[in-house]
Amino acid sequence: MTTTPQTLALFDLDHTLLPFDSDYQWADFLARTGRAGDPDAARRRNDDLMHRYNEGTLSAQEAADFMLGLLKLAPPDELARWHESYMAEVVHPGILPVAQDLVARHRDAGALCAIVTATNEFVTAPIAHALGIPHLIATVPERDARGGYTGRIAGTPSFQAGKVLRVRAWLQAQGFELEGFGESWFYSDSMNDLPLLEAVSHPVATNPSPALRALADTRGWCVLDLFEDMRDTKS
Repeated sequence: MTTTPQTLALFDLDHTLLPFDSDYQWADFLARTGRAGDPDAARRRNDDLMHRYNEGTLSAQEAADFMLGLLKLAPPDELARWHESYMAEVVHPGILPVAQDLVARHRDAGALCAIVTATNEFVTAPIAHALGIPHLIATVPERDARGGYTGRIAGTPSFQAGKVLRVRAWLQAQGFELEGFGESWFYSDSMNDLPLLEAVSHPVATNPSPALRALADTRGWCVLDLFEDMRDTKS
């Protein structure tokens, strides 16, 4: 008999469960391995997008134009092989016990757990699996009739207020609603996630940006530093 979960635990991914930005690192991996055209130009564009994301001035469409455009560089099967190398070289060394323990505490307590990230499904699905989190709400890259990526977003991007819409739709499809849980958590480092942080009963500013840390202090939110002194120098 399946037990209906009484609690909900949602996790942002980048700088929250990982001590870096997986989208940035994927683009950097493609650039430095010569798979994204001119390496210097690709890295400059990547740095600019990361800077604007952290400032809160980057739109989901602008991010998609570059990040989802990278999925057009090769057929899906070749992209998958590249991603296996990326996971081995970059991601697996960044999955640290403190993050695994945080997830395990909620999972072992019977919470319904999900990663909710703006980074696209192609990049993040293997990461969610490696973290042992069964559900992923991420930006969906559009695919054409042959299964290739178009470089565009399909549906509502999982970004800013879109995260709340996507979480509510995901819960509704399972017969739940956000307000129906006795307790709900969302862990995030970014002011971009303020809409979802405000929607749960337990917002947790995790490895927070200076702006989110200040807001959390003002509002009396929990602040959790999993990766002290490990924030990506590009952020």
